[in-house]
Amino acid sequence: MVGATYPQQGAELRALMPQTFFLVPGYGAQGATASDIKGCFDKRGGGAIVNASRSLLLAYKKTDGLGFAEAARAEAIRMRDEINAAIGR
Repeated sequence: MVGATYPQQGAELRALMPQTFFLVPGYGAQGATASDIKGCFDKRGGGAIVNASRSLLLAYKKTDGLGFAEAARAEAIRMRDEINAAIGR
């Protein structure tokens, strides 16, 4: 587990453990951005599982007219695209 709100430590740990999968909590509602978590990914753009539960569960509160599932899906797609852009995918 590598906290997304500590980006420098994530990059340092990735350098020490290039083949280890990281669970990365803290993205989204807890304040970490895609730029903050990019150091947790390996050179191929993999190796990290990003957790953003609260951002997805509460996405419906930020939208007008979307139900829970639709808002969560839209937020997940937005997050995916943001992370992919940050890691160069």
